[in-house]
Amino acid sequence: MTMRYDSNPFPEADVDRHAIWEFMVRKDIDAYLAKDWSMVADDFIADNFMGIQANRSGNPDSWTLGFPTLDAYRGSWLAGTIEQADFAEALRPALFRCTFLRDIEIVGDKALAHKKFDGRIALAKGGSMEFKWQSIAYLCRQPDRWRVFGFTGYMPNPIAL
Repeated sequence: MTMRYDSNPFPEADVDRHAIWEFMVRKDIDAYLAKDWSMVADDFIADNFMGIQANRSGNPDSWTLGFPTLDAYRGSWLAGTIEQADFAEALRPALFRCTFLRDIEIVGDKALAHKKFDGRIALAKGGSMEFKWQSIAYLCRQPDRWRVFGFTGYMPNPIAL
């Protein structure tokens, strides 16, 4: 039996990790392709949100407070959306092929989710766009579900040790 390209790697019995993967991968990809922030807006906690921009550097001394508010991140997220017409292959399966979220550490009501991007998507004009970075999201269990309250993003993948 062949797995679907968008299969959640966490079984439904692993309720927390399954739910985190669903919104951090499936829902995020679908919202990104639709260019619709409102699809993911409720996945974040706006109060005291902070996103660190690693600037694709493994050196923390070069990291910046790129997203001091959720609004700042929303603006960057929307500006970074891409057009299907620019690609020679269907974007949804290609984005799932390049996106990995397999490491989620949960301690009490907090979680770290290691989301990695690794792959290439063929461009319509020839060549490809490389996806090669990673982010660590900081999550908090809310009464109704998990939500992101910050992240360190756009780190190289892998980080040279």
